[in-house]
Amino acid sequence: MSSSSSDKVRASHILIKHEGSRRKASWKDPEGRIISNTTRDAAVSQLQALREDIVSGKSKFEDVASRYSDCSSAKRGGDLGSFGRKQMQKPFEDATYALKVGEISDIVDTDSGVHIIKRTG
Repeated sequence: MSSSSSDKVRASHILIKHEGSRRKASWKDPEGRIISNTTRDAAVSQLQALREDIVSGKSKFEDVASRYSDCSSAKRGGDLGSFGRKQMQKPFEDATYALKVGEISDIVDTDSGVHIIKRTG
């Protein structure tokens, strides 16, 4: 295996945007009305509840992502494909590289909003 492929990771994520997000609009909320009225705490609470459903086996990560994620990757069940270092915001990158394949992160904060990340490769 070449070093160039081994230092890449593959991940899916669920993003919940909030009033502090850099871009306050998404495919679910094109006008940003809901996002602009969502506090970070409320976004974190929602995401924690979704994470618990996934970890407990009640829901599948991909299904939750496609319904709730504010990222356009929701169409692909949250899949972001493969990426290397310096391609994502630093907190997101650090969290993804720290996970083992199949693991789901705790809440990760970036300029985009709050995320949970599942490393898939």
